[in-house]
Amino acid sequence: MSLFDRFFSGEPLNLNSDLRRNLPGRFVPLSDGICHYDLAGPEDAPLVVLVHGFSVPYFIWDPTFEFLSNAGFRVLRYDLFGRGYSERPPKTNNKAFFRRQLEELLAEVANVSELNIVSLSMGAVLAADFANQHPDRVAKLIFVDPAGFDLGLPWMVDALRFPILGEVLLGMLGLFGRKSLLQSMLSDFYDPSQEALDAFVPRYLEQMKYRGFKRSILSTLRSGLLDEDLAVFRALATSQIPIQLIWGREDKTVPFARHELFLDLLPQTQFHVIEKAGHIPHFERPEIVSPLLLAFLRS
Repeated sequence: MSLFDRFFSGEPLNLNSDLRRNLPGRFVPLSDGICHYDLAGPEDAPLVVLVHGFSVPYFIWDPTFEFLSNAGFRVLRYDLFGRGYSERPPKTNNKAFFRRQLEELLAEVANVSELNIVSLSMGAVLAADFANQHPDRVAKLIFVDPAGFDLGLPWMVDALRFPILGEVLLGMLGLFGRKSLLQSMLSDFYDPSQEALDAFVPRYLEQMKYRGFKRSILSTLRSGLLDEDLAVFRALATSQIPIQLIWGREDKTVPFARHELFLDLLPQTQFHVIEKAGHIPHFERPEIVSPLLLAFLRS
């Protein structure tokens, strides 16, 4: 078996039109590939876009999507390329690539002059970048446990950045494969209930069957989207965009202490600490987080 075949072992399926007919959500062709998305709420209501993080696709927004659309907002969520049911184009997964995806998606399915963005983890870097490029289009920004800070990643994760070595570690040796990636994602929880695990685990593993997932994960790491990127937040300081920050106190993925640096960069931020929550407080404790989001969006 070649290195190429070993790398893609465990990804037996290619996303194609036949498969998409039986998948949930909607699909739209963009210049870099077909994007999976969902859109709900009144057509004439203010638009809220939900941007997920490094590897968990749009289902991570289930409670938020339902709550905000039922509250009267137009809500758009989508899978970043390489994740979920979106295509896995063999292109560099950097900020410009993901910015183009959102720009084109908005033009195709929700062509509005103004939008609000709610982002999670790595999605915060993408949301901030979009707002820096389109400050006149973004009404409000909400960051949930944002990346863009020093994560203290172990050396084995850093080793994935090197060509060939990363493919060997991720593909041939099976390191950071299904089991280890899933374990990493489960550490995002503070104390997952069985109900939460039942809603999370099968849907997370599902995306890993489709060819190109591992390649996209590697490309994202190599593009530096999990590295410290204070400049992308610092640039927001000169904007007039209202900002809300929500952080789980027990976050082990992006340590809670990083909120101090965020607030130093953007002191105008409205800040909320979520007790007994990890890296995904909106998913773990929607009864607390969703009303906070709604109050800020309506203010």
